[in-house]
Amino acid sequence: QIISHPVMKSLPADMISRNNFSMWGVLKKCIGMELSKIAMPVVFNEPLSFLQRLSEYMEHTHLIHKACSMSDSIDRMQVVAAFAVSAVASQWERTGKPFNPLLGETFELTREDEGYRLISEQVSHHPPISAFHAQSLKQEFEFHGSIYPKLKFWGKSMEAEPKGTMTLELIKHKEVYTWTNPMCCVHNIILGKLWLEQYGAVEIINHSTGDKCVLNFKPCGMFGKELHKVEGCILDKSKKKRRVIYGKWTECMYSVEPKVYDAFRKSEKKSGGDAKKPKQVGGSCEGDDADEMPDVQETVTVIPGSALLWRITPRPTHSAQMYNFTSFAMTLNELEPGAERLLAPTDSRLRPDIRAMENGDIDLSSREKERLEEKQRAARRERSKDEEEWTPRWFHQGSSPHTGAEDWLYSGGYFDRNYSHCPDIY
Repeated sequence: QIISHPVMKSLPADMISRNNFSMWGVLKKCIGMELSKIAMPVVFNEPLSFLQRLSEYMEHTHLIHKACSMSDSIDRMQVVAAFAVSAVASQWERTGKPFNPLLGETFELTREDEGYRLISEQVSHHPPISAFHAQSLKQEFEFHGSIYPKLKFWGKSMEAEPKGTMTLELIKHKEVYTWTNPMCCVHNIILGKLWLEQYGAVEIINHSTGDKCVLNFKPCGMFGKELHKVEGCILDKSKKKRRVIYGKWTECMYSVEPKVYDAFRKSEKKSGGDAKKPKQVGGSCEGDDADEMPDVQETVTVIPGSALLWRITPRPTHSAQMYNFTSFAMTLNELEPGAERLLAPTDSRLRPDIRAMENGDIDLSSREKERLEEKQRAARRERSKDEEEWTPRWFHQGSSPHTGAEDWLYSGGYFDRNYSHCPDIY
């Protein structure tokens, strides 16, 4: 098995400094444009492929196992909601851009300790689409989807819209949940300290019972009071409010009965609000000044009678010197002895540009990235000359049986370990 028990506690070298590089020189002609076709200098990256970044959805897989063990559908929904929030929690302070995957690139992750294995593949280059499929080693669940990370630059901030649907199947309960991820914005791309917020409505639907959870990832708002906050509720199929879910995507999520929540909010209003003059921070792309990052408010106020659904795993102490990676992210490019001969030759761990950056060699990383991109362009020209279409190896296009929308579905066979037909992309 590959990386079944990861041991890596830090990266081989500290993060490469960006102090001597100007993002403005690259982005000044790109305001309002979609950035998937813009070549970005390696120094603004982090040493992971977007396929590896996708696998970070799985950091809190214990929540899926917990949902599988529950007998009540509303209880399951609130834990699935916590998983949906936890899946984007590793974004916190991750202001480095992952490497764009090459067409045909793959990444596999087998975690026997967490009871799952995952395969992902870059199935399209323009637009860039990454497909993934994770499955329980005991046939308890399947989690899959495809993401087209649509990036736009707005003058001083960069907005990422992760287009694509997540699908979670709890096999024992014959339940299927779907949702889309929130928007993400990185502020102060040109000037000031980089900071990140996620915002937008996330609707989780249980297609089997008709239950629904609507989560509102709140934009920063006045004084930054709303920064990182997530609030929402679970409705059953008759639209009756069954639970209120609240917390922060950077910290923890709680669940409470709606009556208890409403009574608490009423008593809060009676005790008075903040009388300071409002100041807008974040959520705006106008003007030339830096968006001052609001002070992170005190931790989540826990309403008496609430149940804790999820708490974030603390970052390692040296995370800031390691691209703000989580402990989970630190392990993703780890290459165990003997693993190279078992991996598909297209696996992200074998990419020389990412490996060079991880080792702190920015010049080699830059040269290798250019070489790989030129090799990819040359292969595309050859296919065009032969009027040949690219066919992904492990996924195929089809319709989701649950939403009817077009999606990329796992074709199977990856873990049979026959990689003779894999393309030479490195």
